[in-house]
Amino acid sequence: MIYQSSHPDVEIPDLPLHTYVMQQFAARGDRPALTDGPTGRTLTYGALAHAIDRCAAGLAARGFQPGDVLAIYSPNLPEYAIAFFGTTRAGGIVTTLNPLYTAGEAAHQLQDAHATILLTAAPFLDKAQEAAAAAGIDDVMVFGEAEGATPFSALLATDAPAPDVDINPGEDLAVLPYSSGTTGLPKGVMLTHRNLVANISQCVPVEGMAEGEVTVGILPFYHIYGMTIVLSMALFRGAKVVTMPRFEMEDFCALVEEHGIESAYLVPPIILGLTKHPAVETYDLSSLDYITSGAAPLGNDVARACADRIGAVVKQGYGMTEASPVTHLMPRDAEHMPPDTVGPAVPNTEFRIVAVGSYDDLGPHERGEVWVRGPQVMKGYYHNPEATASTIDEDGWLHTGDVGTVDEHGYVRIVDRVKELIKYKGFQVAPAELEAVLQAHSDIADAAVIPSPDEEAGEVPKAFVVRAAHAPDLTADAVMVFVAGQVAPHKKVRRVTFVDAIPKSASGKILRRELVKAERSEDDQP
Repeated sequence: MIYQSSHPDVEIPDLPLHTYVMQQFAARGDRPALTDGPTGRTLTYGALAHAIDRCAAGLAARGFQPGDVLAIYSPNLPEYAIAFFGTTRAGGIVTTLNPLYTAGEAAHQLQDAHATILLTAAPFLDKAQEAAAAAGIDDVMVFGEAEGATPFSALLATDAPAPDVDINPGEDLAVLPYSSGTTGLPKGVMLTHRNLVANISQCVPVEGMAEGEVTVGILPFYHIYGMTIVLSMALFRGAKVVTMPRFEMEDFCALVEEHGIESAYLVPPIILGLTKHPAVETYDLSSLDYITSGAAPLGNDVARACADRIGAVVKQGYGMTEASPVTHLMPRDAEHMPPDTVGPAVPNTEFRIVAVGSYDDLGPHERGEVWVRGPQVMKGYYHNPEATASTIDEDGWLHTGDVGTVDEHGYVRIVDRVKELIKYKGFQVAPAELEAVLQAHSDIADAAVIPSPDEEAGEVPKAFVVRAAHAPDLTADAVMVFVAGQVAPHKKVRRVTFVDAIPKSASGKILRRELVKAERSEDDQP
């Protein structure tokens, strides 16, 4: 069956992204828009509007044409917003790169996206120059100053007029982030101006962010979650965004206390840290009212423990880069708010729960692949019609590759990824469900679960566990007994390996494939 959003549809303005987001910038004048957490350097809304205009003018004067691609290879800084919206204001396309990418990884994306300008931060200039050289890019710019690159400030110093660009919001691309999608290597996700404007419009009435609210910009702006929700929606709503170039728990807590941060958009590893890190007790976090988790499933026990410790509402949202990204979001004011659900669909959005490997719709509480349809769904993968056709069907349904259920309220719970389910004697076991159980253990700092080959069962759940600092003697038997007491027999963890850390992506997703690769390599040893 097709499930509709429980929210009324919203009107989606037919505007370019920057025009939509910046509507009230000039009127907000000297109010702070972005503050750099480490230094306190602040951009007001008036200054931001002027700088975006100057950035567009500088790019045009430099020969940057509508449809050209500018790449940003930088951590979160206030100036990121200038470059991002300045590029779209000039009619260009932004492709964003993880600053932790190697030069080779960065070069691949630069080449694939056909970028003509690379903008980076001084600490990453050496890698950026190597990547630019490999990709044939001559124009390298840098936030601040560094030898061998044009300062970004020089771009803003032009007195040339801002370009008059004709943008078709429904067709012209605004951003080109990269995602692996449901399978394969990272692919360019073509998101139009309308995709992003739609998703902001869909999220605003559900999230209810207040004018002047103070939020934190720790989600990487290169990732679609930070790009849409913090860099775009929060500025559209007139929030003050306190940026963090990298996450450290004590730094985060200090900024919450110093700035009176009221809302935080986080990922599960940070929320897990907030439940267990001793530094949390030494700071006043009472201003923090709302924590929204995304990018990976958040366990019920961890969510409750964080809410109890911080005294904040902890809720979830769901989406993917291919959907700009939000398809489901728990409202701040929901009367019924189970912490393990991502909530109902956002306005103008439909979804289905479909049996894995078939096209049969499933009923409430049955596990299947989540399919979504709405105006936030991407135009397609860049220069990759085959991958597009395998992800978006002829009826416009985006096949997410995620397994979920829906309840009688229309709330969705994300269980795991289709391709990462463990097949134990024919039963499907979701690693994320077991990880949530393990992470709730007071002696476990973190955990991940993978399928481990087994001659009798086919696959068995294997846990990689990080012991808490106070529990160096935690045993594998104790871990397995703990899990066995809380799950059905076919879900029991049957192998345990203790590790120092769990590999994760910048967006908080557990990189199970790295653990699988490491385990297979060990098995291959003589």
